Amino acid sequence: MLYRKFGNTGVLISALGFGAMRLPQKEINGKLVYDEDESIRIIHRAFELGVNYIDTAPYYCDSQSEVIVGKALKGFRDRVYVSTKNPIEDDSGDNFLKRLENSLKKLDIDRIDFYHMWGINYETFKERIIKKGGPLDAAKRAKEEGMIGHISFSFHDRPENMIKIIDRGEVFESVLCQYNLLDRSNEEAMAYAAGKGLGVVVMGPVGGGRLGSPSPVIQSLLPGKVSSSAEIALRFVLANPNVSCALSGMSTIEMVEENCKVASNPDPLSPEEIERIKKAMEENKKLADLYCTGCNYCMPCPQGVNIPLNFQIMNYYRVYGLVEFAKSEYQRIGTVQWLSGKKAEECIECGICEEKCPQKIQIRKQLKETAATLGGK
Repeated sequence: MLYRKFGNTGVLISALGFGAMRLPQKEINGKLVYDEDESIRIIHRAFELGVNYIDTAPYYCDSQSEVIVGKALKGFRDRVYVSTKNPIEDDSGDNFLKRLENSLKKLDIDRIDFYHMWGINYETFKERIIKKGGPLDAAKRAKEEGMIGHISFSFHDRPENMIKIIDRGEVFESVLCQYNLLDRSNEEAMAYAAGKGLGVVVMGPVGGGRLGSPSPVIQSLLPGKVSSSAEIALRFVLANPNVSCALSGMSTIEMVEENCKVASNPDPLSPEEIERIKKAMEENKKLADLYCTGCNYCMPCPQGVNIPLNFQIMNYYRVYGLVEFAKSEYQRIGTVQWLSGKKAEECIECGICEEKCPQKIQIRKQLKETAATLGGK
């Protein structure tokens, strides 16, 4: 395992971190439950291979993740840095501390090494976090008392707002944000964070599982040098000098061993290879935009079809060659919150969307193609 300087924290962090948000499940009496024994076995394997950073959160895995991670830490606590999160549900410092104490209890530890303001944006930061006597003041107090090692934040907002939070937060020592081959929007903000001495942990290095699917398009970016789409995705992220650690949600021993092998590779991608990959992905993005830019002007659809979502999933198939992922995601439309709306096959071809589309895209034709390709109709 390779280790990197984690900002100005004084910590050497493993290039690969364990994200405890996709722990394995098993069926008992017709009901899916989280498999505690197998989860612990997988986490221990990661620790044995040199992973020294594990990330969890109060609501991961039906609120079981912190408990399972706590049990997995037994015998490894002095070798591993623990990260968890506070959802900042209000502007109360007292409530912040109650949530912190609950996480400490579930993890069965007396100190959280990296404690994150969870998934914040700039509005949350201004209106809740920095209020006098609020979460940030409470976090400082908890750090002084030894309950927190380092104050961190995880980020879901526009990149320029990450910079604003860093400049006004002052106490933050690390940031957790999205970055992968398909989404490089945080690249400049990550460089800024690293330049200010923050450790940078990346979530979704394999695109939230999207880049884990076989893809001849992705693998052709480094012909003959990688064995899978997931490998090139992870190597690309780790080649960024501003990335301290890539956080991967791993649910099998095989995933742990494959990712640890990549994170132990001392031969980084060359600057020429990185530029070639970026150029190719930019060309793919331009091609995807020809089909749909995601502007949402076509919405709402009278029938409830989520037109941009259907086209986004179709682009995974058509542009990036992520066939298995695209077909699977299409079937899940309307079944989970982040894939809301209806499938392309529900289109009745009324044409209202095409009247509103600034790109003059043949939406009805493309929806029909999407339904036929991904839905098998």
